[in-house]
Amino acid sequence: MTDIRNIVVLTGAGISAESGIDTFRDAGGLWEQHRVEDVATPEGFARDPDLVQRFYDARREAVQKVKPNAAHEALARLDAEWEGDLLIVTQNVDDLHERAGAKRVLHMHGELLSALCSACEARHSWSDTLFDQPACPGCGEQALRPDVVWFGEMPYEMERIYTALRRADLFVSIGTSGAVYPAAGFVRDAREYGARTLELNLERGEGSYWFDESRQGLASHLVPDWVANLLAG
Repeated sequence: MTDIRNIVVLTGAGISAESGIDTFRDAGGLWEQHRVEDVATPEGFARDPDLVQRFYDARREAVQKVKPNAAHEALARLDAEWEGDLLIVTQNVDDLHERAGAKRVLHMHGELLSALCSACEARHSWSDTLFDQPACPGCGEQALRPDVVWFGEMPYEMERIYTALRRADLFVSIGTSGAVYPAAGFVRDAREYGARTLELNLERGEGSYWFDESRQGLASHLVPDWVANLLAG
C-alpha cells in the first residue's frame, strides 16, 4: 500500500464497547435505561435539566474508571508512526483514544470530560459533577452543560473533516453502525473523492455495501492486525 499517504479513520461505539462503555442504543431505543429523547436532545435538557446533568455526571464518572483497549492502543501506534496525514474522527465522547496516546483525534460529538458554557460559549476541561450548577470559570455564570452534541445540534469541525476526506487515500470505519448521519455518509464522500474504503466492525453496518472491503470481528483483534500490516507496508 505504498500509494497510501493520507488516512481518515472514523471510530464509533464499537471500539470502546470492549473497554466497558455502553453502546449508544439497544434494540428498545433506550440509552442506559433512559429514552434518548430525554437525555440526548436540547428539548430534553430544557424539560428536565436535572435528569440530564445527573445522567452525564454518571457517565463522566464511569468513563474515568475504564481503560483503553488494544484497538485504541493500535490506533495510537498508527498515530505515532504514520508519516502521512492521519485524522482519527471519533463519534465517541470518551477520552480513550487520547489516554492510549493518540494525538490526531477529532471529537465530532464532543467530550464527556469537557463542559460548555451556554452563556459565554467557552469550553473547560471538566471531570467533576455539573448537577450542582458550578459557575463557569470564564464568565462566572451558572450555565455549564455537558460539552456533547445532542440530536438536533451540529457536530463539531465538519469543515475540517470534509477537508480531510477530500485528501484521503484511505478511509477506515471502525465499530460504527453506519446509521447516524452525517458520519454514516463519510464512506460515500470518501469513495467519491477516490479513497479506498475499509470497514472493521463486529458485524456489517447499514452501509457496508459502500465499502471496498468489510472485515467482521472484535475491534481489539481487527484493528491491531490492520495497523501492523499497514505499517509493515
